[in-house]
Amino acid sequence: MPLPAIIDVATRDLFTSEQELRARYTDAQVVHVIRLRDMYNWMLSNPDAHDRQFIEQCRSRYQLSRSQSYEDLALIKKLLPTLSQASRDFHRWKANEMLLETYRMAKARKDTKTMERAASSYAKYNRVDLEDEQAMPYDKIVIQPFTATSNPAVLGIRAIPHLDEKIAALLRKYGSEDIEDVECEEADLEEAELFAEPKDEEGE
Repeated sequence: MPLPAIIDVATRDLFTSEQELRARYTDAQVVHVIRLRDMYNWMLSNPDAHDRQFIEQCRSRYQLSRSQSYEDLALIKKLLPTLSQASRDFHRWKANEMLLETYRMAKARKDTKTMERAASSYAKYNRVDLEDEQAMPYDKIVIQPFTATSNPAVLGIRAIPHLDEKIAALLRKYGSEDIEDVECEEADLEEAELFAEPKDEEGE
């Protein structure tokens, strides 16, 4: 059975404990995932750092070649969108747990003021004070009966009387004439005098 690609391993288990990693993957994959985790955390701690600084850190910490360091940089950049979304979901869950725990402790002490503040924060954080968005009733939307027309009156423009006849007459008049090709002729301009540099009056 082929080994999973390191990007798939890191996507699933970047923050899994080392013990669990060793139970699932080879030693080389575990070492690589732990290195990616370390450098991912370094990147979060240094959001203004340039790629060159990342490469220097990677080479300094793990004695990697430049090409290996760039490969790790590319992997982490691929992981960032997925991990950032996962991190937000985790922190939302953690915040809710902390608010609920605060509420439970306040309730046990019969501290109604703290209970009220915790409940208010929980409601505000989870936006329960807002009305649920109503689904758009697409099945009830009436399709507009558009009909193609050449009548400009539908746009508020006055129609030209007998337009088709006038178009036919113009086609008969100009469509039967032979087209004469005319060669290009040079313009008869005295450019030397028209575009001459102005003379200095003192030099005249």
